[in-house]
Formats: sequence, structure tokens, C-alpha cells
Amino acid sequence: MSYKKGRILIVEDEKDLAEGICENLEDEGHTAFIEGDGKDALARLLDEEFDLAILDVMLPGMDGFAICRKLRENGCDTPVLFLTAKGGPDDRVRGLAAGGDDYLAKPFHLPELLLRVEAVLRRRLWPADAKEEVLEFAGNEIHFRTLHCKAWDGSEVLLTEKEAGVLRALWEGGNQPVSRETILEKVWGHEVFPSTRVILGVIERLREHFEHDPRDPQHLHTVRGVGYRLTIEPENRP
Repeated sequence: MSYKKGRILIVEDEKDLAEGICENLEDEGHTAFIEGDGKDALARLLDEEFDLAILDVMLPGMDGFAICRKLRENGCDTPVLFLTAKGGPDDRVRGLAAGGDDYLAKPFHLPELLLRVEAVLRRRLWPADAKEEVLEFAGNEIHFRTLHCKAWDGSEVLLTEKEAGVLRALWEGGNQPVSRETILEKVWGHEVFPSTRVILGVIERLREHFEHDPRDPQHLHTVRGVGYRLTIEPENRP
């Protein structure tokens, strides 16, 4: 099943690299734009519709991690692919914890970048007539195709790709504990360094959205030493 091509913002202050990425994305049929300043990029991402942001971490004005955090704080769910000269586990964790969707260390092979872009856009731009999947529990309605959800208190929630992915992984667990490693493999992939902090941050946001009392969760449980579990019926075990 095919999907439409994406509108992509490349945020990179190395002009030659940015232009090379832009040219190759446009050769693939995407529409690509370039920004070299962090603050200008943030303003544009909040003002315009993009299907993907490719963010360099080290930028003038504002770094890529800060841009991503600001996007998520303002309810912007545009997927983010980080590019950085640092490829260590701590930097990967920082990128994912900031709300990023993928991470690629420099120098990288262009075909790998294009494959990762395709993977993100395939999830983002799935056809409108694709089968919808809806998870319902405790008065919540989670729509996995559109990511638009209705919370138990009547509020509208727009999930990020990663939040939806973690919730889907737990749902597919069928009331059984799902390990952190399994969640990372299903949702992040690409041999991402396992981090309790990254997944816990997503779980805490999901609890804020969908639990009646996030401090006393009845559905999104931590299973010590294993991972997490979703129960449809209210349950609270120590």
C-alpha cells in the first residue's frame, strides 16, 4: 500500500550537507525546505505543516534537543529525525527523551538516511482509507491511525508517534507484561540503546492523558524488573 510523499524541513547549518540532503529528498519525490538557525526553524515548525523535521543537534540560536522539546510542549507532533556528530548512548537517550522519533549519527550513508525517512513517513502518511484501530478503556478512545484521541474527561488528545507506538505495544501484549526491550524494538528500532528514562517518560505522559489519577494508575502499570502492562479493566497492584 503506497502513501503520499512528505513535506520535510531540514534544519542544518552546514550548507553543503543541507543542500545535498534536500536534493536527494526531492529526487525521491518529497518537498524539502532548509533552515540554518534553530530559533527560525522552531518558529517555522510551529507555524507551518510538515510531515518530518530533520534536525541537526548543534545549531546556532537553539539546539535540536531544545527545538524538539518546545515542539512537544506546544502540542506539535511533527516527527523528528535527529542528526548529530555525537553517536553515544547518552546522546541517543537525550534525543528520544526530548520527543524525537529517530537518531542518526554523522557521518552517515545517504541511503540509510533515506530509508529512515521512508520509515517515518510510512507511519505518518498512511492512506486515509486505511483500516482504523480504536482502543477503548476507562472512557478513553485511542485512534491509532489518526492519533486523535478522546480522554475520559472529554478532552481531545493528539498523541505523538512514539506515544501511540508504546500504547499499541502494550495493547498487543494482551494484559501481559511487555519488556522494555520489546517496547524499544517495536517502537524505536534501529538498535536504540535501552533506557528506562525514555520509556518511563512516555508512560508518564500517557498516564497524564488517560488515567483518572496518574499517581495511582489503574490501567498503565509498571511491572518491576520487567516493563509495563496495560489492563483494560481497572486494576491496581503493588
